[in-house]
Amino acid sequence: MAVRAHRARVGRERPHRHGSAARRREHRAARVLAAVLVGEPSREHGDRRDAHGEDAQAQRHGGQPTLAHVPGALAVTGLSKRYGATHALRGVDLAVGEGELVGLLGPNGAGKSTLVKIACGLVRPTGGTAEVCGAPAGTAAARGSLGYLAELFRFPGWASADELLGLHQRLAGSGGGAGERAELLELVGLTEARDRRIETMSKGMQQRLGIAQALVGQPALLLLDEPTSALDPAGRRTVRGLLVELRRRGVAVLLNTHLLSEVEQVCDRVAIIDRGLLVAEGRPEDLARPHGVEVETASGTRAFPAASREDVPAIVERLVRAGERVYEVRLVRSTLEDAYLAAVDTADAAPGDDRTAA
Repeated sequence: MAVRAHRARVGRERPHRHGSAARRREHRAARVLAAVLVGEPSREHGDRRDAHGEDAQAQRHGGQPTLAHVPGALAVTGLSKRYGATHALRGVDLAVGEGELVGLLGPNGAGKSTLVKIACGLVRPTGGTAEVCGAPAGTAAARGSLGYLAELFRFPGWASADELLGLHQRLAGSGGGAGERAELLELVGLTEARDRRIETMSKGMQQRLGIAQALVGQPALLLLDEPTSALDPAGRRTVRGLLVELRRRGVAVLLNTHLLSEVEQVCDRVAIIDRGLLVAEGRPEDLARPHGVEVETASGTRAFPAASREDVPAIVERLVRAGERVYEVRLVRSTLEDAYLAAVDTADAAPGDDRTAA
């Protein structure tokens, strides 16, 4: 009843889409309910996202549309958060550029969720700053530029997919109408489920619907918390394709996940957090550095741990000159998992404080 009453009130009070920007921003405060609908507390007056519809003008990567007039999707500087004696974040610096897909990695309790909630405006930082598209996190302008999907969310089971997106359009002040809803359902592979009640959907279908609602209003920044955790391989492939398409359109994504394979396949950069500290950052291929050369010969595998790619011709020449028959040469590379475990182990070995529970 409360949700229905709120929806009716929003329907009466929503300003005309061509009204002043000030009136639209005032109305966006009502969208705090959206954070509750996806399972996040609104104790810090948290919001979810807003319309950013007319900003897709600039060009990126060969003329693809992108979002203009923003200095960067997310900028976090010296961010810290304490819950009593517990340090959730200890001075984190992190940036996500326009159209960039960044994977946020870390063990449970590392501070990842706290960082995301601060960016959403659901939690206030103890120190430092967080900006979304140049606006302080938690302000109407910042909330109007981001979309958010929590790891644990809950939608009303009696609503259909189309009704749910319609509700979030009204909460977000989006004027996209039926066309936007149809496009989003097609984007996440739920066109045939348009009129299906949510309570009859599988967990994977609900997860994809959650991504669709986070995209209402064309946000410049998308914050996704474990978006593929409940999906089968086919569903994960659908989400990966969706993330690639969003990057093509210039939408920035911060992907909070434990699935390193997903990060390796789609992310431009990786940020690893442990004990509230940023312990490693870079491109997946740079973090997974080479560790020597192995050569398959007639007498067995020969290992050269200190060698690099540039050393391969000399190694092969030397072996052949010594009478060896060479069948295969391969560079031995560490995996992103190796880099992740090394970064976390180093942070754990350093003297410090307690581990956060956020």
